[in-house]
Amino acid sequence: MSRVPEPSVFLVVDEAKRKARERGVRLLDLSIGSTDLPPPPGPLQALREALDDPSTYGYCLKSCTLPFLEAATRWYRERYGLFLDPRREALALIGSQEGLAHLLLALTEPKDLLLLPEVAYPSYFGAARLASLETHPIPLREDGLADLSRVPEEVWRKARVLLLNYPNNPTGAVADWAYFEEALGLAKRYGLWLVHDNPYVDQVYEGEAPSPLALPGGRERVVELFSLSKSYNLAGFRLGFALGNEEALSRLERVKGVVDFNAYAGILRLGVAALATPKETTRGFARVYRERALGMAKALEGSLDLLPPRATMYLWGRLPGGLDDLGFVLDLVARGVALAPGQGFGPGGRGWVRIALVRPLEELLRAAGIIREVLTR
Repeated sequence: MSRVPEPSVFLVVDEAKRKARERGVRLLDLSIGSTDLPPPPGPLQALREALDDPSTYGYCLKSCTLPFLEAATRWYRERYGLFLDPRREALALIGSQEGLAHLLLALTEPKDLLLLPEVAYPSYFGAARLASLETHPIPLREDGLADLSRVPEEVWRKARVLLLNYPNNPTGAVADWAYFEEALGLAKRYGLWLVHDNPYVDQVYEGEAPSPLALPGGRERVVELFSLSKSYNLAGFRLGFALGNEEALSRLERVKGVVDFNAYAGILRLGVAALATPKETTRGFARVYRERALGMAKALEGSLDLLPPRATMYLWGRLPGGLDDLGFVLDLVARGVALAPGQGFGPGGRGWVRIALVRPLEELLRAAGIIREVLTR
């Protein structure tokens, strides 16, 4: 099996978007989770000040990341009540996507088995391929959660890593504490690592997103990945952090040491300031996405079969009548709206589309009208 992933359907859609723009189509692009919301001012000011500090210009080794890791573990303790050692149970990442790819390399050997939902963020499948892993897609329940009860006993015994992501991209599904207790119990029983990718932790519409690391016994086999991209609207700065099991993070650090010297020190200072942002600010961002999600869900009622919106900047909807998702998306691009085809999110995504709620509601409602027209046609 080649380690190089196949060209994705997203490249096909991107080419269609390019051609549409060349024809003069005014494209409303809802295919990528790149927000229109501004970052909080504090992190940007911290970066401006760092640019004037020559001490930030050199390579940033582990000791340079310590203030950021102290801020990350403090943020986690204030939210979940668990104290983590920033020197041994935390690691800076150049975004959680980078962290996951290197973590799979760190925790596995070629041909090991990775369990992951049959609908998942596309880079998960690419990261598994780069690590030469076998994968077992877990079917989804009606609520969008991976149905752990449908994994056969012999598969659990063979698996090395269970990879989850809640709140979820693309489905918006949210797991509760009981779900993570079940997942952690299975990981303990079968000797698996439980990896939880958690970049949407601040985008639940109500309540608090659970963290499996905070459960009793979590630090024995959980690694949790966090990102500043979604919580603070800082996607382009590529900064995140991993928290959890000391052995797993030590392995990850050794892999990363071969390929990177961490982010620029000024971006780490930006991260410290971001993690000190008042929670009401991030809750305000979540309220914006909730308003957009509910408005779009109402506008598309009867056209798409949407999972009830509970979190994230996305809606996940099933097309009617067995329509091909990629063909539908390409038709829609020609009419001026771009969505993400579901088949790009794994074997369970065929016939579905993802809508990124990254424009003001009035623009989203205009897109909803075009979606309805194309479906009617």
